[in-house]
Amino acid sequence: MVQPEPVRPPERVKNPVAVFSGIDKITGRIRTFDVYIDETVQFGALQVTPRVCYTSGETDAPRTDAFVEVDEITLDRAIRRIFNGWMFADSPGLNAVEHPVYDIWLKDCKSSSDVPPPASASNAGG
Repeated sequence: MVQPEPVRPPERVKNPVAVFSGIDKITGRIRTFDVYIDETVQFGALQVTPRVCYTSGETDAPRTDAFVEVDEITLDRAIRRIFNGWMFADSPGLNAVEHPVYDIWLKDCKSSSDVPPPASASNAGG
């Protein structure tokens, strides 16, 4: 009797850079920006911090997801968490950050960026 081949779980590749797009609803401008894992980048009044960014392996169906924290800087300069969860590049409307002025969604994950890494990452251990 022929045994069925065991089902292997999809491969997940951890990436050091998450790629986001954001729109300023007042100006209508859309901007795409790279953020290193555990780095915080400001987009308008929002601070975006990806904690992990995965892509599928080469032999699996394309899939990109990231665990992201988004904080809002309020008018009285307080910082308030408005999003904490998974974003999926193939379903940007599912868990995008929707704010009265700014929307942010995950576009991709990648292994490198033209943007230099944060100083703490390049000076680690030294």
